[in-house]
Amino acid sequence: MFRHLSMLFCFVLVFASCEDNKTSKQTAGSTSEEIQTSSENSLEEEPEAEENPEEEQEKPQGPLIVQEEFIPFMTEYGKENPEDEIRIKTRFGNIDVELFHDTPLHRANFIFLVKNDYFEDTYFHRVAEGFVIQGGNSDNASTNKKRHYIGDYLIPSEFEAGHPHSRGAFSAAKYSEQNVAKASSPFEFFIVQSEGGAHHLDNDHTVFGRVTDGMKVVDTINKVKVDSGEWPLNNIYMDIEILD
Repeated sequence: MFRHLSMLFCFVLVFASCEDNKTSKQTAGSTSEEIQTSSENSLEEEPEAEENPEEEQEKPQGPLIVQEEFIPFMTEYGKENPEDEIRIKTRFGNIDVELFHDTPLHRANFIFLVKNDYFEDTYFHRVAEGFVIQGGNSDNASTNKKRHYIGDYLIPSEFEAGHPHSRGAFSAAKYSEQNVAKASSPFEFFIVQSEGGAHHLDNDHTVFGRVTDGMKVVDTINKVKVDSGEWPLNNIYMDIEILD
């Protein structure tokens, strides 16, 4: 379905918040690209299966998307895939989310990831109590392989839609370094849990959806025990599906 293209950018290594302070309770959307997390931070993680070299050779190499083709690709993809309701399934219950059509690149990208099974074996990997829960990453090697296969690209901000970081806002994480345009990471998102919202993030991160049902689940996840880096001590796996 997709042309395999050569990679344009080197993979960014960063695990900092949007204000370059990983443990801050008032910043959000730190990308955790290629984070190496010790096993003590992942108490429920299963040992990684050994890879078969012959099977590895048969896997597609990617990337599916490169930066210079992102906007035309996602614009067309969004027209062909108009879905705007998704369900995040966790062991604590379901979180239903409406994705906004006036943030078309973010909506199309998220639907693309869901349909390409990116979120399988990813977690809610960051919990800042009284602030946000963040998902879309894991410490599994398979997640990094999926990222390399899908592509190394950023999503231009879509602040013009004007959606605020109110409680239940569904917003995009972003790189904190060398990102004056405040472009979004394509793989990670966060949900605002704070009763008063997180409006200091307005026009800093792109809100591209809202929770329509399941804020009690968000509240429950927001209370789990975490380590010093806000990574839950027991992994919170997610499965995301598109609703009809």
